[in-house]
Amino acid sequence: MEQNLSETIRNVRKHAGLTQKELADLAGVAKNLVFDLEKGKMTVRYSNLLKVFQVLNIEVRYIL
Repeated sequence: MEQNLSETIRNVRKHAGLTQKELADLAGVAKNLVFDLEKGKMTVRYSNLLKVFQVLNIEVRYIL
């Protein structure tokens, strides 16, 4: 089963043992941004998305 981007972010975050707040703090973004990403509300800046990806070690190819 193929995951969408929202599911991937949520699953990788949980696997890393991070809360949404912890991920947001590590990435330097608002907690609401992480919540929105995980709910599929993709109205975020590319630069903020990259910050989340860097913390979670997700390759950029997932958003291309």
